[in-house]
Amino acid sequence: MSILQTEIQFIPGVGPKRAALLNKEIDVFTVGDLLRWYPYRYIDRTRFYYIHEIDNTLAYIQIKGKITAFETFGEGRKRRLVAHFTDGTGFIDLVWFQGIRFIEGKYKLNQEYIVFGKPNLFNGKWNIAHPEIDPFLNESDLPQGLMAMYNTTEKMKNHYLNSKAMQKIIENAFSLIKDRLPESLSSDVITDAKLISFHDAVENIHFPKSPANLKDAQYRLKFEELFYIQLNIVRYASDRKGKLNGFVFHKVGEYLNNFYKNNLPFPLTGAQKRVIKEIRKDTASGKQMNRLLQGDVGSGKTLVAIMCMLIALDNGFQACLMAPTEILASQHYETFTKMLSGMNLRVELLTGSTKKKDREELHAGLQSGEINILIGTHALIEDVVQFKNLGFVVIDEQHRFGVAQRAKLWSKNNRPPHILVMTATPIPRTLAMTVYGDLDVSVIDELPPGRKPVQTLHRFDKKRGELYNFIRKEINSGRQVYIVYPLIEESETLDLKNLEEGYEHIKEAFPEFSVCKMHGRMKPAEKDEVMQKFVSGKADIMVSTTVIEVGVNVPNASVMVIESAQRFGLSQLHQLRGRVGRGADQSYCILITPYELSSDTRKRIEIMTESNDGFVIAEADLKLRGPGDLEGTQQSGIPFDLKIADIVKDNDILFRAREIAEKLIDNDPSLELPEHEVLKHQLKLLGGNRYDWSRIS
Repeated sequence: MSILQTEIQFIPGVGPKRAALLNKEIDVFTVGDLLRWYPYRYIDRTRFYYIHEIDNTLAYIQIKGKITAFETFGEGRKRRLVAHFTDGTGFIDLVWFQGIRFIEGKYKLNQEYIVFGKPNLFNGKWNIAHPEIDPFLNESDLPQGLMAMYNTTEKMKNHYLNSKAMQKIIENAFSLIKDRLPESLSSDVITDAKLISFHDAVENIHFPKSPANLKDAQYRLKFEELFYIQLNIVRYASDRKGKLNGFVFHKVGEYLNNFYKNNLPFPLTGAQKRVIKEIRKDTASGKQMNRLLQGDVGSGKTLVAIMCMLIALDNGFQACLMAPTEILASQHYETFTKMLSGMNLRVELLTGSTKKKDREELHAGLQSGEINILIGTHALIEDVVQFKNLGFVVIDEQHRFGVAQRAKLWSKNNRPPHILVMTATPIPRTLAMTVYGDLDVSVIDELPPGRKPVQTLHRFDKKRGELYNFIRKEINSGRQVYIVYPLIEESETLDLKNLEEGYEHIKEAFPEFSVCKMHGRMKPAEKDEVMQKFVSGKADIMVSTTVIEVGVNVPNASVMVIESAQRFGLSQLHQLRGRVGRGADQSYCILITPYELSSDTRKRIEIMTESNDGFVIAEADLKLRGPGDLEGTQQSGIPFDLKIADIVKDNDILFRAREIAEKLIDNDPSLELPEHEVLKHQLKLLGGNRYDWSRIS
């Protein structure tokens, strides 16, 4: 058995009780797990401060001096011990709330000590609670180099497992390792990426001999984490492409040609032409297409989807589009029927609200092949929905569907249909490579001609007079307005109250205009009725929650007011802004916030007012929030609990890892070469989601 598989209870200083605590608190069971409990920061212990230098910018300090007196305050559980400490430049209090008897007996007055800890200011005086104290007798007692700091939980601290204790346990664990740790990467990868050995990396991450050693250790361990994610993805994609034959769309025929000649609403942009060409190439290759189409709101993704579906129809296949909400599915259905009017084909809509009688007709029409294009919600993936010959599937705003839901569409034919996944939430390249790394990516990075960028303004909630005059002016010019209230997830009741109050307030403020409201708890028929009222222009102002975030298309709406904009993430603000600016008129997005804003929120608002570029916004969002918070990443099966790498900060390492993974799979797709046995073994152990060094043998 490898030393890495040894249970932590056998490490000196742990034992069964502490082992149970570490199992529960930080998911550490073996020596291998423990060595992957990486430090979160390092402190230069060669640096000493004088007490008179201390200020609130210092997270930790190290000082040298003497205890001049002890004082005890309070009684029982509220008892605390204070030691007055000086280095000759000033005084600081050392404070203990636990282990008081032990401290009193251990430290002596007027003897020199090295004190290390976190300075706090209380009642105008500096103190350090529960400091680390070591005697100083001569120069050999001075601490050396960089000291690792470990994250610990409250429960661990209560059982005396603070950062210093964890460091000691890791030191003890390392002393059990008699031979060098086995390699976890193949020699060609180590050479190609210029990495230090695994053993040296683990040793230097915990006990760095110098900043240069630490840097090499961090690079090696970050590379390894990212490399295995990329190797998994690249291998899967290569395997899928090798095995999955797709339907071959040999020709472009009557459907597409007629549409192009008679129904095309506006000339295609260069980006749209490029994407259609890429899809055309995929669908003619004989391999099943799996493509992600990214394009900002209003960039014309739907038109690309329609034209590609028509190519499927020209080759004797049916097509379908799955949307996340009934509103969006209905909107797509209207767009499709309008754009394809006068053409000899049948488009139908299937949602949870479709009546039983209509469903029966629909099912019959799909199986006979009379229905060419089906649009719907997740109702499409029900087993009862069977096609005669489904060849092309479009999934809109795919991050709202789980992996299993999407996969169900594959089984709607004897061979998987071609899949086009669309999103209006631009995904930064680093995230796209990790979450959607097995998909080929197409980007529409141009807006159709004649579209004016939406002007984004920030206003404070106390100054509404000017804003309301502006809204009045826009409506009097024949425009319409959205006013969106945030969802406060903890309470639907509160959301509705918020919305109701907002709705009543807007009706009072604009008695001369027609105001409607929309929220997620309305029945589909009610939502449709409200939407129709707004689309037809019978309502001037729509007060809504974020249900109108995706897909709603009212070209006449030129103003989007977002109340409490500080409650929204960047991507959501950008999505909401995309509901306006869909016609030829100048449109506006107005972000309303209180005066008091955190620095992160201020940054978000600034980014929104300065940029209309979805990719710039997505990058900024990723930097501000981190990958785990972004929509869709939770369902992807990608391990975002990375122990040391960060896909935003370490994107250079990510790209290098991808490059080396691709090169390796090109040369050895099944990892059959003897030197790649270690990679194969690792991939098996990781199971896509967990790195377990303790099982490397």
